[in-house]
Amino acid sequence: MITQTPKRHRLSEVLEEIAQDPDRSRISIADLIEAMAGRAFGALLLIFALPNVLPTPPGTSGILGLPLIFLAAQLMLGKMPWLPAFIASRSMERSAFAALVGKMTPILSRAEKLLVPRLPFMITPTTQRFLGAALLVLALVLALPIPLGNMLPALAMTIISLGMLERDGLWVIIGLVVGALSLVIVWGVIWALVAGAIFVMQNAFD
Repeated sequence: MITQTPKRHRLSEVLEEIAQDPDRSRISIADLIEAMAGRAFGALLLIFALPNVLPTPPGTSGILGLPLIFLAAQLMLGKMPWLPAFIASRSMERSAFAALVGKMTPILSRAEKLLVPRLPFMITPTTQRFLGAALLVLALVLALPIPLGNMLPALAMTIISLGMLERDGLWVIIGLVVGALSLVIVWGVIWALVAGAIFVMQNAFD
């Protein structure tokens, strides 16, 4: 007798199930960690990174960057995903979570259609530690108050997280390339700001 392997639900489907669960009045980060089970790292990294890809109010990247830093560091160290109580206990009304999911799932659904398991050497436990280090650097840059400095690192983290979720090593590689490009651009922005500040100071004392 052949036993069929249960179909693995995609992240967009899992988020929709949580958002539509009438037994939940509020959704906490701890609830999401539990619901994501073995794929919590990729899912949580994605949930915190994706909003930064879109224009957000000032200071948003600093708030969302903190849990990204915690999660990336734990992935690098080979630990299970864990967040301090002051982060894990944060929650929102189910209606507000459903509205957020409604904005995220169209993007996720389109991306998930392009994702297929491939290049498995990019998803091994050893490789994931390397990815954790790369994600940690990107999360630290994302959390810095750099003008327009959060969108590209967040995009890179989103692509890498999707690759991790769906075991797609090609997307992981693309995410790493985007991440390297984002660091070059952010460094250029920092250099331009420093050079501009030096120029202003020099002219102010002439």
